[in-house]
Order: sequence, then structure tokens, then C-alpha cells
Amino acid sequence: MLGLNSFSHWIVLLVLAVLIFGTGKLRNVGRDLGGAIADFRKGLGEVKPERAAPSAAQLDTDDKPPR
Repeated sequence: MLGLNSFSHWIVLLVLAVLIFGTGKLRNVGRDLGGAIADFRKGLGEVKPERAAPSAAQLDTDDKPPR
């Protein structure tokens, strides 16, 4: 099977990445990726709902009799 399920496949890919990019470049890429993930999670926490459900006080202010 050609899948990347084996530990040895991951080691070979890691060695090739280090040979091609070098450790400094990989460190910077990892740092940038981690920062992007942290900013994304922080942004998700800041998202507020656009419309809030009406409160009980707002629902009781209807002056019209029920039909």
C-alpha cells in the first residue's frame, strides 16, 4: 500500500524536508503556522451572534389580544 500510514514513511518525509528547506526555514514555518492557528482560535472566540433571541420582557410587551 502506498499510503502514509507507516512511521518509516513519515521519517523519510521529515528527512527530505530538512534536506530541502533546512532547519531554520522549517522552524519559521512551524512558528508561523502555530501563530496562524492561535489567531484563528482567538478570532473564533470573539465572534458574537448577530441576532439575539428576544427576551421574555420583549415577548410580554405585545398589547394585541391573541387571535
